[in-house]
Amino acid sequence: MTIYIDVVFLENLVMNSIILVASGIILKKKMKWIRIILASSLGAIYTIIGYISVLEIYSNLILKVILSILIIYIAFNPQTVKQLWKDLLIFYLTSFVFGGVAFALIYVVKPQDILMKNGLFLGTYPLKTVLLAAIVAFIIIIAAFAIVKTKFSKKDMFCDVEVELNNKKIKTRAMIDTGNLLKEPITNTPVIVLEHTLLYECVPKEILDNLESILGGELVKIPEKVRNEYISKLKLIPFASLGKQNGMLVGIKADSLKIIQDDQEKENKNVIIGIYNKSLTKRGEYRALVGMDLII
Repeated sequence: MTIYIDVVFLENLVMNSIILVASGIILKKKMKWIRIILASSLGAIYTIIGYISVLEIYSNLILKVILSILIIYIAFNPQTVKQLWKDLLIFYLTSFVFGGVAFALIYVVKPQDILMKNGLFLGTYPLKTVLLAAIVAFIIIIAAFAIVKTKFSKKDMFCDVEVELNNKKIKTRAMIDTGNLLKEPITNTPVIVLEHTLLYECVPKEILDNLESILGGELVKIPEKVRNEYISKLKLIPFASLGKQNGMLVGIKADSLKIIQDDQEKENKNVIIGIYNKSLTKRGEYRALVGMDLII
């Protein structure tokens, strides 16, 4: 069987790129194509070296893990060790699904043209077969994670939050809203939604009692002193939920946000509070909404 190095490189470049893009979508990463291609090229070069080398080191598990870490750093540039392991886990899960689908399809199409060396599968199957396998695997991966995301248990749908604002702390129960992707449009800062009645100890009542007026640009009901201090701090958050298709919330920057779930805490100092002037539930099961991007 004749194996062409340039074809092997191209095949692995395509497969690695699709795996990384799928992983990035699941992880909600802001991806740069140059980083994806560089990381994919590293994996493709390793495959070629592993095939032509007679050294057993290229099939060493530790070396493969190190390679995976390098690929993750090049592609996604994780900022913490925790984020690195999370990225690595999703990368491996995606790779396993992709590998299984790709190998199954290739084996069905042309099993006689597959060989294995140093733990690597190579063959003379057409590039279109690789692309088809990649597309099928990509659809399966994204669909699977979407299904898992909707299968939270009731316990997993809630968490406790502690918001600090103006040196005062607010503690309440929050629902993890998978549809809450609210961002402050100018700075792209994530938004947590709180019922306005929770904020009376932190924000002047003249602001909280006149949210509709503020949204309408009518500020005469707000004393001049309060207006001068707070109007520049307020943000306008567009949303398409909470019973409205084209609504607006008044927002204010929090000093910090702590999310407590399963005895674990996660702190974020770059969060805006979206002030909701009604109750989120009739029975008060929760009084805040937290988006998935603040949890993971």
